[in-house]
Amino acid sequence: MGSSGNTLKILSKRCLLRLSSGSHCVHHGKSFNEGSHTSQKWRFRSLPSPHKLSSFKGSHPSRSFSTSSSSSKVGFLGWYLRKLESEPLITKSVTTSIIFAAADFTSQMITSESSGYDSIRTLRMAGYGLLLLGPSQHLWFNLLSKSLPKRDMLTTFKKMFMGQAVYGPVSTTVFFSYNAALQRESGEEIVARLKRDLLPTLINGAMFWPICDFATYKFVPVHLQSLMNSSCAYIWTIYLTYMASLKKASIN
Repeated sequence: MGSSGNTLKILSKRCLLRLSSGSHCVHHGKSFNEGSHTSQKWRFRSLPSPHKLSSFKGSHPSRSFSTSSSSSKVGFLGWYLRKLESEPLITKSVTTSIIFAAADFTSQMITSESSGYDSIRTLRMAGYGLLLLGPSQHLWFNLLSKSLPKRDMLTTFKKMFMGQAVYGPVSTTVFFSYNAALQRESGEEIVARLKRDLLPTLINGAMFWPICDFATYKFVPVHLQSLMNSSCAYIWTIYLTYMASLKKASIN
């Protein structure tokens, strides 16, 4: 009986030890599984869903697209600015031609009384703007922007001086010669016209152009300087076409 009681006690202790060890293992296995499962759920929740990723990735381009589309110019102005970038020479030449034609039309409406409207004269002015002044303005402003790229006061006054000393006299001389030649004036008559009209025109231009040149060189971007210059030239051309329409100068 003593030995059998001891044996029962030993067996019961072993069973308790196994049960306790088994429950301990189950407890640790459960906690490990739950911990790993929780960490996996955390990792899964920390990553955004594919839909959210796609919406997040697509949000920036769409936002930039909407911003760029809203900031982009539309209508005639946008079309004109795009043409200035893609075809600057042709665009500036056509613009100058239209402005010269409009200025000559205005000049004739102001000065002509009984002679009527001269469409050939307007075509001459349009041709001068298209073939001569427009391309020369494009080359001149690009040359100045490369040789004198700054926009400080000293550089601006240098550009103004060069315009008055070089570009203004040359373009005015070409304008009077071109207009007189198309009116079939002889070489002597063209020289006589230049002697009579060139200096007074340059003096009057020196009172008009410095203000326009200052605003153009100081504040206007290079690709728009020809447009600004031609816009100022609208007023100036009314006077210039009037001077060009004067009678032939006397050779003697």
